[in-house]
Amino acid sequence: MPRSFLAVSLIALALAGCVTKPSPPSHLGATVTAAPPSKAEVWQRVASVADAARIARIGSAWSEGLAEARSRGFGDEVKKEALLLRSGAALARPAPTPGSYSCRMVEIGSTPKKKVAFERFKPFFCYVEVEGELLTIVKQTGSQRPAGRLWEDDVASRLVYLGSLALGGEDQPKAYGEDPARDMAGVVERVAPFVWRLVIPYPRNGAKLDVFELTPVAEQPK
Repeated sequence: MPRSFLAVSLIALALAGCVTKPSPPSHLGATVTAAPPSKAEVWQRVASVADAARIARIGSAWSEGLAEARSRGFGDEVKKEALLLRSGAALARPAPTPGSYSCRMVEIGSTPKKKVAFERFKPFFCYVEVEGELLTIVKQTGSQRPAGRLWEDDVASRLVYLGSLALGGEDQPKAYGEDPARDMAGVVERVAPFVWRLVIPYPRNGAKLDVFELTPVAEQPK
């Protein structure tokens, strides 16, 4: 083989090794993988802006409500409620067990439309049940019967409650968001063995907090 042909061949091979592969077309862009939504983002997509803001201000509702109740002569009543009205009492594993509960409500704090800074109401019965992947809480008796779903939150010691209110002889409450005037939003926490509370900050009744205590019962009276 002639030396000149061999030299040309070697040069061609060397040049071929220096050729870079073409880049992919720029219009294809980079591959982007979206992170799954957080637990809080899931319930925030359901909640109204106003209700999400109420939940975000739950710490203020606690401090304002307790301060008003104590300053207006209800310090002993607050003390009697012990863990139920202790703002930092939430424990791990907040999900209540499905079944029947004895429930009662305490209102603390007031706005101009509500003059009393502490009020305790008679017990009633409510029920926790499973609906799909969520738990629900339903008040079973009375002229005003809240019912709502419980959503997991980024704060592991609480569940977020989004519900509505059934009135009078209505068989079912309206769906959350159907009538904003009846919507309710708050959090569920476990505060002791077999004791839970549902806390509604800045409810529409004029209190600073509605606090429902839930304790399980083996069977409701007939």
